[in-house]
Amino acid sequence: MGILDAIILGIIQGLTEFLPVSSSGHLELVKELQGSNAIAKESMLTTVVLHFATALSTVVVFRKDVGEIFKGLFQFKLNDSFYYSLKIIVSMLPAAIVGVIFSEELETFFDGQILLVGAMLLVTGLLLFLADRAKNTVKEVSFLHAIIIGVSQAIAILPGISRSGATIGTSVILGIDKSKAARFSFLIVVPLILGKVAKDLLSDDFVIEGANYTALGAGFVTAFITGIFACTWMISLVKKSKLTYFALYCFAVGTAAIVYALMA
Repeated sequence: MGILDAIILGIIQGLTEFLPVSSSGHLELVKELQGSNAIAKESMLTTVVLHFATALSTVVVFRKDVGEIFKGLFQFKLNDSFYYSLKIIVSMLPAAIVGVIFSEELETFFDGQILLVGAMLLVTGLLLFLADRAKNTVKEVSFLHAIIIGVSQAIAILPGISRSGATIGTSVILGIDKSKAARFSFLIVVPLILGKVAKDLLSDDFVIEGANYTALGAGFVTAFITGIFACTWMISLVKKSKLTYFALYCFAVGTAAIVYALMA
């Protein structure tokens, strides 16, 4: 993998991790266009580096919230911070369970399944279209909401289903305040990303021999900077109910991916 390839993947990962267009789906499409063997040897290493970069960018943007979450957990006081921390843990469980139990089955979805990616992008687009038409409220995230949002996040493991789109869209449709929906959505993904990174690092398939560290460094920096921009921008877009534009984008890319898969 060259430096330019790494930078392109870093930009895509940084943008699509937070913007509701599916980072996994876009990475699969880019890998297909680059050629399935272009980054095969470094695929897992690249994924680990780029995901860690976007997790770090989330921590930077929400550093005060992250501090409050840790404070709430370890003070052991039954206050709002403690309950909010528990809600984040609850919302993580469905995706964590699915990821652990069905890890081998899930890997088959990330092997050039362009038709699946296209179909799931259409589902993402529909969810965003519906969410943008939901009325804004001042409702907080409840424990029941956390479970439902967690199920949405588990479904978003599929390439083409946007994690941020699924969780924010579900939250808004449930009537949760849009700003709080975006905040909760981005905070719940950090532990899962870090957990996935740790799992990949311990995997027998994880190989670092012969890796282009300069390219990986370029990808990391690009994903980190782009992630900070995209995360901040997405919060603003959710507040302003501008998700329809991303819905149309998902419809367009999803349709193109389906046509490409059927004609290949």
